[in-house]
Amino acid sequence: MSTPQQILVVGASLAGLRAIEALRREGYDGRIVAVGAEPHLPYDRPPLSKQFLKGDWDESRLSLRREGVEDLAVEWRLGSPARVLHADDRCVELEDGERIPYDQLLVATGTTARELPFANGLGGIHLLRTLDDARRLRDELARASRVLIVGAGFIGMEVAASCRQLGLEVAVVEPLEQPLVRGLGAELGAWVGDRHRDQGVEIHCGVGVTGFEGGRRVERVKLGDGRVLDTDLVVVGIGARPATDWLEGSGLELEDGVVCDGSGATTFPEVFAAGDVARWDGGRREHWTSAVEQATHVGARMLRGESVEPLAHLPYVWTDQYELRLQIAGHVQPGDTVELCHGSLDPEGDHRFLALFGRRGRLVAAVGNKRPRQMIATRKLLSAGASFTEAIAANR
Repeated sequence: MSTPQQILVVGASLAGLRAIEALRREGYDGRIVAVGAEPHLPYDRPPLSKQFLKGDWDESRLSLRREGVEDLAVEWRLGSPARVLHADDRCVELEDGERIPYDQLLVATGTTARELPFANGLGGIHLLRTLDDARRLRDELARASRVLIVGAGFIGMEVAASCRQLGLEVAVVEPLEQPLVRGLGAELGAWVGDRHRDQGVEIHCGVGVTGFEGGRRVERVKLGDGRVLDTDLVVVGIGARPATDWLEGSGLELEDGVVCDGSGATTFPEVFAAGDVARWDGGRREHWTSAVEQATHVGARMLRGESVEPLAHLPYVWTDQYELRLQIAGHVQPGDTVELCHGSLDPEGDHRFLALFGRRGRLVAAVGNKRPRQMIATRKLLSAGASFTEAIAANR
């Protein structure tokens, strides 16, 4: 496999940056050009809904590289999104018209936040995906008293916690039966919902939002059951979709992301993908740790070719809400058997616990709060393919 003269990374993201670092560690000394849709160097997104939104952190703490990026010798093209992939010509056309050639291309464009179709241009309706989104939301929260959040996933519930800690009235609307049900299952999702209610959050589950009302700004939110809730501001947290619009028609295989093998290689031998935009081995994993692991792996794959073994990946994510720091390893699905092995879910207790999830006799996931030692051991059991019975016995 010949060494590429120029590598183009589209996506000034966590995955894009970690892949560039991996390329340099692997000894690549050729030209690297990095394209970013935003005008910012790569930054950390998880604090946007927590420390940054509450004002505990300033923007300098969001940097993914406190020491700077000069040592990486990258040519940055920031603030000009990729518009078209010209695969036959091996170049990417940017929104400003510039065409950048490549010998190898890494797609790391991440995701874009899903929107509700009936916002009708009203002010005060926010998404939270980018630093600029977070800036606008933080500025408006300083003038608000009531906030309504659409969607009770990780982003929605983190924003709910942050807004309550800022002293605001908070309501959450979720069409599913419990908050966080996709990440934690119904029982633990209900438990986390109760912790929010303890903090004064109003949660409406099993009902969707059907419209917004107001003059220039949103003032009321209409629910599917006919109720109308007053609000000063709305945050929409209903998930994200892979940022692949610019790849349509390129010939690259797309299916809920860029389709890859277990090492980030696509149907084009010179094109790779990593992070939230990538569908590795049939699955897209929108997690911080997944982006880092994939990017590090794909950097080696781009230079060393098929000698690099596929990535053995275990999904892992965490969320901070009030005093809770929930860690989730593996995939929780409806119908999984749940076994509480450490601590309890007593609302009057210390909230320290470890819950195991089993499916067809195998350990498939674990959720812990303030049980780091037990979580580390259980992640090893998950990686080893332990049975559910073995995992329970190891945690007695």
